[in-house]
Amino acid sequence: MSRISQLFDKKRKGVLNIYCTAGYPSLHSTIAVMNALQEYGADIIELGMPYSDPLADGPVIQQSSAIALENGMTIKILFEQLKDFRKEIQVPVVLMGYMNPVLQYGFEQFCTDATAVGVDGLILPDLPEHEFENEYGPVIRKHGLDFIFLVTPETTEERVKKLDSLSSGFLYAVSSSSTTGSGKNMEDAAAYLEKLQTMELQNPVLVGFGIKDRATFATVCQHAAGGIIGSAYIKALENSADVNASTKSFLSSILP
Repeated sequence: MSRISQLFDKKRKGVLNIYCTAGYPSLHSTIAVMNALQEYGADIIELGMPYSDPLADGPVIQQSSAIALENGMTIKILFEQLKDFRKEIQVPVVLMGYMNPVLQYGFEQFCTDATAVGVDGLILPDLPEHEFENEYGPVIRKHGLDFIFLVTPETTEERVKKLDSLSSGFLYAVSSSSTTGSGKNMEDAAAYLEKLQTMELQNPVLVGFGIKDRATFATVCQHAAGGIIGSAYIKALENSADVNASTKSFLSSILP
């Protein structure tokens, strides 16, 4: 059983997934950020691989990506940073990014290196379903990695079920058809999330986009296994002189 499956086996509600950008706020803060997230209550760490054209990301995460790239972050450097992270970090870690830099790195090599350092899963929003089925999915599975698809309020029920069947670990439910960090009212997403609950999906559902505080996290936890917070945490790190203190303060404002 994968680390992600073990987590959801033990904790069926209130799972908190925090997104952070590798190489932000400084090139070598990646492990410090991850340690702080684990220490102060994150259940899953979603580690963003910075990219110059992040389609699904709003301005806050785009800006963090731009800074990380300016800092010199690359996939190669990221794997070097992650080489010994499992000595300290036990929570599941998912890499989130886009196909272009992964393909430049070499897809099979990427999966090999991700598994070697102890990464648990991948989120690649621009990997098309048919390419996953026919080309990349078998490589991902061969290396023992979970793969998480995204669904939105506009995704048909048939397609939700298909993407759920192709996913492992969890299913990422986008709360609204917008970019990350949008001010979408979580109450408006309730009907969509309730519909997902009736579909008898095989994977637990985590909800992302627009979750920024205790109230929005609590709202999505009523309708799903938990929530994903990205932009609000990146903002908390923005002018931080102390990653540990900023993370502690932020997570204590989210968790009950």
